[in-house]
Amino acid sequence: MKREEAPKEAVASAATSSKDDPTLTTDAGSDQGLGLYLYGIADADVKTELGRIGIEENAVYTIPYSGLSAIVHDSPLEPYKSDDEEVVKGWVTTHQHVLDIAEEKFGTVIPFGFDRIIKPEGEVPARDVLNKWMAEEFDSLKDKIERIRGKKEYGVQIFFIPSVMSEKIVAESEEIRKIKEEMDSKSPGTAYLYKQKLEIAIKKEMESRMVSHFKDFYERIRKHVEEIKVEKTKRTDEKDKQMIMNLSCLVAEDKYKELGGELEKIDNEKGFSVRFTGPWPVYSFV
Repeated sequence: MKREEAPKEAVASAATSSKDDPTLTTDAGSDQGLGLYLYGIADADVKTELGRIGIEENAVYTIPYSGLSAIVHDSPLEPYKSDDEEVVKGWVTTHQHVLDIAEEKFGTVIPFGFDRIIKPEGEVPARDVLNKWMAEEFDSLKDKIERIRGKKEYGVQIFFIPSVMSEKIVAESEEIRKIKEEMDSKSPGTAYLYKQKLEIAIKKEMESRMVSHFKDFYERIRKHVEEIKVEKTKRTDEKDKQMIMNLSCLVAEDKYKELGGELEKIDNEKGFSVRFTGPWPVYSFV
């Protein structure tokens, strides 16, 4: 099992000050005709510019409020929309890139999902709407900052191979072995009925075992993480595999190797495989 890292671009030259680019501005958020595209909230009290690193090369900057800072760019009021899937993927990748840079620069950042736009309200410009929201949600934002400080999100997906598990069940289950032996001794017509009986028995036993394995794996993983969120399982492109569990895990930065070690043990168990991805911004826990 190899951990798949979240893609990161080089960030060394991304942060740009207004001295480097005199065309950058942080005043447009006061314009009633513009909104503010919100990337996240940083655990920093700083007014600074990060350069034209935003979606469609927009200038990204921070708006501080009482020890926190919103990471934004000036935006039209309409959401970003395109029928071109590659264009949308590019926007989402850029959104992620801005959050990566913000974490490099500020440390803990509460990430917001793609296309979160703060709009003016009547005569109140977007910047004032944002400040009002940050004031109202200040305690909640601070709580979230403390909750995720020093932690990252990782994805854990565990798969099983039905054909391997079926063989194992036939070898280990006395009841199923008897059905198979009886089937082998019957005439073709009668054997067909036994085959159906065998398939039903194997399926029932497999479902029971997968429930037990889920509980076992969950407890083993839980020992190495701060929090777990159980996500819906997904179909896999690999026809010979089925997903048994799909987890989002909040992990202390110095503990992911321990989690990786536990997942390596599961990956080495016959009939199972593990996909371990990250680190990601902690979307699932904020």
